[in-house]
Amino acid sequence: MEIIADFHLHSKYARATSKQSTLENIYKWCKIKGINVVGTGDFTHPLWFEEINSKLEPAEHGLYKLKNIYSKEIEEKLPVSVKNNSVRFILTTEISNIYSKYSKTRRMHNLIIFPDIDSVSKFNLKLSKIGNLKSDGRPILGLDSKILLKIVKETNNKALLIPAHIWTPWFSMFGSKSGFDTINEAFEELTPEICAIETGLSSDPFMNWRLSALDKIAIISNSDSHSVQKLGREANIFDCGLSYDDLLSAIKTNDQRLVGTIEFFPQEGMYHLDGHRKCSVRLTPAQTKSYNNICPKCHKDLVIGVLNRVDQLADRPENFVPKSHKSVEFLIPLLEILSEIYNVKNSVKVIADYEFLYTKFGSELSILKNLSISELEKCGHTKLAHAIEKMRKREVFIEPGYDGVYGVVRVFSPGESTATAGQLSLKL
Repeated sequence: MEIIADFHLHSKYARATSKQSTLENIYKWCKIKGINVVGTGDFTHPLWFEEINSKLEPAEHGLYKLKNIYSKEIEEKLPVSVKNNSVRFILTTEISNIYSKYSKTRRMHNLIIFPDIDSVSKFNLKLSKIGNLKSDGRPILGLDSKILLKIVKETNNKALLIPAHIWTPWFSMFGSKSGFDTINEAFEELTPEICAIETGLSSDPFMNWRLSALDKIAIISNSDSHSVQKLGREANIFDCGLSYDDLLSAIKTNDQRLVGTIEFFPQEGMYHLDGHRKCSVRLTPAQTKSYNNICPKCHKDLVIGVLNRVDQLADRPENFVPKSHKSVEFLIPLLEILSEIYNVKNSVKVIADYEFLYTKFGSELSILKNLSISELEKCGHTKLAHAIEKMRKREVFIEPGYDGVYGVVRVFSPGESTATAGQLSLKL
C-alpha cells in the first residue's frame, strides 16, 4: 500500500512554533494534506510527552492513533473526500547536539525515531540527566552525536537516529559552519548504524546523489514544520505494510519499498546559496570563490550555503543521476499556488477555494501529485490547472534563498499574467 510519511515536525512546545501545533490539529491537517504517517515531534519535552501518553493509543505495531474521544469531533467537520485518509503517529523527536570534537565546535541536529512509549520514557530519563528537556521541544544537549546514537541503540535497538537537514550551515552533519566532511568523522565506529540522512529544505536528492559516500544510504525528506499548514511540504513515499517495522525496514535496506520523496524546490530553502543577509548579498558558489568567501559590501565572512558545500564535498558532477534511483517530485503547496493566482495571501477567497478543492477532489497531495489536469479544467479553474501543470514540469520562477532568507518559488514569472484565472464553482 502507498504510505506518505512526514517524520520530522515540531509541537507547540518548540521555539518559534505555532501554538496551533497540537495533536488534534496535526491529525486534522494530515487528513487534509493526505499524510498517512506523521511524527509526533518533540517527545523529549515532558508536557508534550504527557499529551502523547494521554491522547494517543496503540494502533498497528509501533504506530499510534488519536483516541476516538479527540478524533470524533474533527472527523465530523471534515468532508467525506478526506475522511478515509488514515492517520497514524510515530514517535519522533529532534535533538540539538552542541559539542567539541577534533578541536572544533560542532552543532548537529539529529532526528530520533522510537517504536514504543516505554522506550521513549526510558530514553527521556537518560537524557534528563544530561540536559534540560523542559526548555524547548528540541532540547540542546552538550553531547557528542556518536554518544547520543549509542544511547538510542542501547535503549532500543529498533530505534533509529537520522542526521537532520544534513547541509544546513549552522546545525548539521555537513554544515559549512560547524559540520564534518564525512559521516565517519561524526560517528566513528558507529557509522554503520547511520542508514539514512535527511535532505533538509535547501537540498534535494539530486544534490545528495553527487556524493558516492551516500550511495548505500537512504535519502529521506521531511517538512520540519513549525506550523500545521506546513506539514507535508516535504515527505516520503513508501509502498509497504502499515507498521513501524515495515517502514523502518524500508529505510534501513533502502529497497524498493521506499519509493521516493516529495520535495520543496531546494532553491526556496533559506540556505541554498551563499550570502550575507545584512548586506542583501546573494552569491553563487563561483561568485563566492571570486570574492574569496568575503562579503563584497562589508568585507566580513560570507555564510556558505548548501549548494556550495555540496560542491566542496561532491565527487560527482552536478548533473549526475544514478542508474537506479528513487522518485523525486517537486511540489508547491496548494495554498501558495492559489495565493499567487489571486495575488493575495490567505484571503477568504483563497481559503474557500482551497476547502472546495479538497472537498471535491480529495487530499491536497493527491491533487498536486495525481489529479488530472482535465479534471481541474472541468471545474472551471483553468489557471490552477495550468499552474499545476507548470509545477509538475518544474517550469517555475525561482529566486534562491541565502543566509537565513527564504527563496522565492513561483509558478508564474514576473510579468506573466494571472489575470485570466478561472473561477471555481463552489457547488459540489
